[in-house]
Amino acid sequence: MIQAFFNIFKIPDLKKKVLFTLFIIGVYRIGAFIPTPGIDGHELSLFFERVTQSAGGGLFGIMSMFTGGALNNMTIFALGIMPYISASIIFQLLTVVIPALEKLSKEGEEGRRKIIQYTRYGTVVLSLIQSFFISMWLENPNAFQGHLIVPNPGWAFRIMTMITLTTGTAFIMWLGEQIDERGIGNGISLIITANIISRLPVALYQTFILISPFDPARQQMPYWKLAVLFVLMVGTVVGVILIIQGQRKIPVQYAKRVVGRKMYGGQSTYLPLRVNQAGVIPVIFAQSVILFPATLAGFIANPFLRSLAGILQGGFWSGILYALLIGFFCYFYTAITFNPVDIAENIKKYGGFIPGVRPGKATAEFLDFVMTRIVLSGAVFLALIALFPKIISSPKVMNIPYLIASFFGGTGLLIIVGVLLDTTKAIESQLVMRHYDGFVKKGRIKGRR
Repeated sequence: MIQAFFNIFKIPDLKKKVLFTLFIIGVYRIGAFIPTPGIDGHELSLFFERVTQSAGGGLFGIMSMFTGGALNNMTIFALGIMPYISASIIFQLLTVVIPALEKLSKEGEEGRRKIIQYTRYGTVVLSLIQSFFISMWLENPNAFQGHLIVPNPGWAFRIMTMITLTTGTAFIMWLGEQIDERGIGNGISLIITANIISRLPVALYQTFILISPFDPARQQMPYWKLAVLFVLMVGTVVGVILIIQGQRKIPVQYAKRVVGRKMYGGQSTYLPLRVNQAGVIPVIFAQSVILFPATLAGFIANPFLRSLAGILQGGFWSGILYALLIGFFCYFYTAITFNPVDIAENIKKYGGFIPGVRPGKATAEFLDFVMTRIVLSGAVFLALIALFPKIISSPKVMNIPYLIASFFGGTGLLIIVGVLLDTTKAIESQLVMRHYDGFVKKGRIKGRR
């Protein structure tokens, strides 16, 4: 593993991609500390510190994790990448509903570019809406227990905030696209992962304060709770790796065929069906759907909307809704990326068949039957992991801050492990492609243990 890491810097092209990706992430993290004009950042950070350190964390704890702390100080990247994810969800849903968009999605690279362009426009519109409600919320002292966050409220401040935050989100979107084109891995996922990892020092500091090793009289979290959290974290990491890497291997037999004077086919292979076909995308999508209406409700001083925010962010039914959304996006994303009809046609085209299943329509139905059931197990696992922080941060269970719970097991840990696995695979494929001759020259092909 260490040797493979050093091999990255021996390949000029791969080295350039990795360094470019790290550079873009560094640029993003610098922008996360540039404050929005017209705001008392000290008072705002004190407010978020009181909220996020409370048990259950709620809406602001989740938003702080996904924005890497940019929301706490209301920097230019306070909205994060969530408006882009929300716009992506909307257009993916519209692609299934609207025939024109569905036709556009089947036009190859040109159609994909147009849909991406529409998604960018949607991101700008959603960012303007969210930033407007944020500016209204910042101007309201009642939302901050009487503290004045905006010294000079008014339409000048609102317009400036809308332009600043929308531009910040558009710039983040551009950074993610640059990683996709010139870097390594998925740009948006890496930015979200960088945000979550950036909150790790804060979580460790909160953990240190709660256990108070040098002052037992101020200890708020016993050592046995810390040990339980550590065991759960290890189990979560192992479970995430197993569920992401898990496959159902469908055997495929290819018949022999004669082409000219040569005989082809006759070999047996298998079709790998991933247990978690969608990766961490369903969790990110579900978080975005939950956060968007709750954000609007939390930023408007209206009793009905506040009660709606409470329903979405706390209680038994919010967990049920969150789990159902994860399940829905697991099946939805799998339906987009996995087409059993096309796979069955390709198998039939090259003279293959699944033993015991007739080629063509029967094969497509069989693949759909299998995928539907294995996706269910992946969706249940993702839902359990995503609900884990809410459960253990509850006052009735372990009563610890949401930020700590999210790192010891939950959405944050799930996204970190999933994205790092995908990035490692991308780097691994580049290494194998460029070092294959080197392995052979040593006399034997070494396998990764």
